[in-house]
Amino acid sequence: MAFPPQFLDEIRARAPLAEVVGRRVKLTRRGREHSGLCPFHKEKTPSFTVSEDKGFFHCFGCGAHGDVIGFAMQSDGLSFPEAVTRLAGECGLTMPERTPEAAERAERQAGLYEVVEAAAAWFETQLAGAVGAAARDYLRARGLDDETIGHFRLGFAPDRSDGLKLYLKGIGVDPAMAQAAGLLGVPDDDRPPYDFFRGRVMFPITDGRGRPIAFGGRTLGAARAKYINSPETDLFHKGRALYNLAGARRAARESDALIVAEGYMDVIALHRAGLTHAVAPLGTALSEDQLGLMWRLAAEPVLCLDGDEAGRRAAIRAAERALPLLRPGRSLRFAFLPPGADPDSVIAEGGRAALAPTLDAARPLVDVLWELEVARNPADTPERRAGLRKSLDERVAQIADKDVRAAYFDEFRNRFEIAFPRAETNRKPRPAGAARRYRRNVSLRDKALGSGVEGEGGRREQVLVATVVNHPDLLAAVEEDFARVEIATPELDRLRQAVLEIYHRQPQIDRAGMCGRLTETGHGETIGRLLAPKSWRQGRLLEPFARPDADLTEAEKGWRHILRRHDETVHRTGADGA
Repeated sequence: MAFPPQFLDEIRARAPLAEVVGRRVKLTRRGREHSGLCPFHKEKTPSFTVSEDKGFFHCFGCGAHGDVIGFAMQSDGLSFPEAVTRLAGECGLTMPERTPEAAERAERQAGLYEVVEAAAAWFETQLAGAVGAAARDYLRARGLDDETIGHFRLGFAPDRSDGLKLYLKGIGVDPAMAQAAGLLGVPDDDRPPYDFFRGRVMFPITDGRGRPIAFGGRTLGAARAKYINSPETDLFHKGRALYNLAGARRAARESDALIVAEGYMDVIALHRAGLTHAVAPLGTALSEDQLGLMWRLAAEPVLCLDGDEAGRRAAIRAAERALPLLRPGRSLRFAFLPPGADPDSVIAEGGRAALAPTLDAARPLVDVLWELEVARNPADTPERRAGLRKSLDERVAQIADKDVRAAYFDEFRNRFEIAFPRAETNRKPRPAGAARRYRRNVSLRDKALGSGVEGEGGRREQVLVATVVNHPDLLAAVEEDFARVEIATPELDRLRQAVLEIYHRQPQIDRAGMCGRLTETGHGETIGRLLAPKSWRQGRLLEPFARPDADLTEAEKGWRHILRRHDETVHRTGADGA
């Protein structure tokens, strides 16, 4: 049978070539391509390559060549319909009906591509003409030059109800086809159809092959909606498309990085700044299909969001939607801009360098989920702490992949124990003679952080660092002293530097957030030993003021007392040594 071209394109988009081939061939990534031993003839030196960008495999030894459907045919001896059927099943696609009506729909769909392309070309012409002067001024004011306008095929829809309608009619397009393509609106009464877009700058939305399938329009006037998108059609489904998907594909695959912004102009600004691996959803929360498209381009796309409440809500929705879909090596990261800022405005003010710190500080999905649950579930009583733990476990249970689920479970349990240490009361007494089985005079070197911690000096260093970790708010008053105090233990000194770096980026961070960030940046084992209740008992490490439940005023008073003693000892030792 003849399959609809869009159906075959959907299979190629949903069945990544490298992933399908990788089930049969051990592939090694080399730049933009993968290579391995050819599965179709015996060889000792790899001559088989897979190009995701170009969508085909090729063997320089035997000449085998084709796309993902061709690979299924050649590797398993399938006919074309059999290969299509199998791949469609693996992708969760319903096979098209084998009826004359289905063939007619396929032909009609091909015609819709032509109609949308004709509209895109007409919008471009209008922008370049006299009627597009105001639109050109708007784009110039936003920093766009002719090259950028041409690259993204921006256009203009004149503020009249029949401009595009008359043009399409003049080139022989049936009004019913124009309506089916989402280009004409139909009134509720008996009035004739009208141009769907009027008085707007036009942003073509393309499919994965770069073909226009719909439009976004930005008003130049006082319309109720600043941006509108084409209605859904046989070609366009909002939840299955990303703005600039085709344009970002190569750069994203080369760098294994993808930036997901919120709007058209953000993507264009990122492109102008050299960050060409950027896409945007179409004014809606990310869908499962959109996440799938993103993960085919990069293992951990970065969602670049406004730091205000709306941006936080968008992050929560994305995190919740992504959680069941996580796989080993496949996740999300979140970069939060200052409230009221977006990539377009940040780049306009300071260029790419102004945005770099935000992207570099992108937070992993596990941090966002942890902070979400901690914020939603106060943990100031045993009952509430139990509720928080239950809520975390329920989140983890949503992850379908068992390996990722187990890793999240361990991570959240570790963070929970660090953030909310168990009470030291009501411990069972040791059996008679048990004390003799422990060396009561064991130094902190053996009980806490390793061979770099010795005696009273080492204990003071631990108290100074542990107090700040347990009370990040303390840094507002003691940051300068904490930065200059001499920490002789290398492991503690590295931890101190990490605390300061995190505080500089997130001055409002709380204890749970600080412990989580330290764990995420590779210091989890250190703080686990530093703050573990076992260390407090055996080494009497934490003074009362250093514990998490201490009053901040008492914590500062005690911390400064320890600092003075530490400084006096260090300086006296230095003078004696001199």
